[in-house]
Amino acid sequence: MDHGQRLRMVLATPLDEDLCVRLEELEPRVELVRDHSLLPPMRHAGDHSGDPTWRRTPEKQACFDTLVDSADALYGIPDVSSAALARTVAANPRLRWVQTMAAGGASQVAAAGLSQADLARVGFTTSAGVHAGTLAEFAVFGLLAGAKSLPRLIAQQRDHDWSDRWAMGQLHEQTVLVVGLGSIGRQTARLLSALGARVVGANRSAVEVPGVERTVRLDALAEGARGVDAIVVTLPGAAATTGLVGAEVFAAARRGASVVNVGRGTVIAEPALVTALRDGAVGFAALDVTAVEPLPADSPLWDLPNVLISPHTAALSPAEDRRIAELTADNARRLLDGEPLRNLVDPADLD
Repeated sequence: MDHGQRLRMVLATPLDEDLCVRLEELEPRVELVRDHSLLPPMRHAGDHSGDPTWRRTPEKQACFDTLVDSADALYGIPDVSSAALARTVAANPRLRWVQTMAAGGASQVAAAGLSQADLARVGFTTSAGVHAGTLAEFAVFGLLAGAKSLPRLIAQQRDHDWSDRWAMGQLHEQTVLVVGLGSIGRQTARLLSALGARVVGANRSAVEVPGVERTVRLDALAEGARGVDAIVVTLPGAAATTGLVGAEVFAAARRGASVVNVGRGTVIAEPALVTALRDGAVGFAALDVTAVEPLPADSPLWDLPNVLISPHTAALSPAEDRRIAELTADNARRLLDGEPLRNLVDPADLD
């Protein structure tokens, strides 16, 4: 875009008015068009879908569609819906850029089934990096919970059972495989290294990451898992990552290894994980994400004593909305100045 051009960005997901103003202050060439009455109320920080019971009238839906169809750029995927995104891209030939709210926003874009021409015309960026600190902390929490026998401690406290003492695992003595070395994986590796753990990384391409002793390619994941004490999954959901962490990987790890997932639930083959948890190949799992969300009531993961379920909430923090707004302002500046966008989704990754 020309340096002096203004960018008409439409707010397609809930955002507090003070942060709307903040975004425009950070990049004055952005006109953030919004009508908060057309968006569901937020229930908490980072609630980009808003209240699920809220509905637009047909008249308000028509107004919302007209608004997003007039945008050069969108703040968020309309209604966090891949179907709504597909409709908007088809209806709005002037649309050039969509800033998604999720670090793994590429999966939402892929689900829209856009054509190659659409993907060439519209750029999609994710919020990768915004959630790295919070998710890395949950990863460390999950690993500590496994090392320190959290399920046993909770059960014994519930039963008023002061048992004999036992030797707990020591995270600083463990080798941890971090699957995915994007912003979340890098921050996880940094924290683990600071705690004294030995970190092995797995990534699609060879990269050097501070705190990671060596890396393996994702197609050699079982090799990377050989003998490790724990596995942390940080990968986004995609066709190429579905079921990537499965029986072969669990069998390669040390018996009783801990597994933590802060990426996407589809990356882990859940039937294989359930089997490994039942037979002791995996000793403990902390899951912030599952293959189907909400986790179905009949999933065995609910009732396994060595599983900790978090309802996809580990990424949320009071600062999330501000950080995404600031990232969006920077990307808007980049777009207007002809610079590369941060966290741009590669259309090749959507296949």
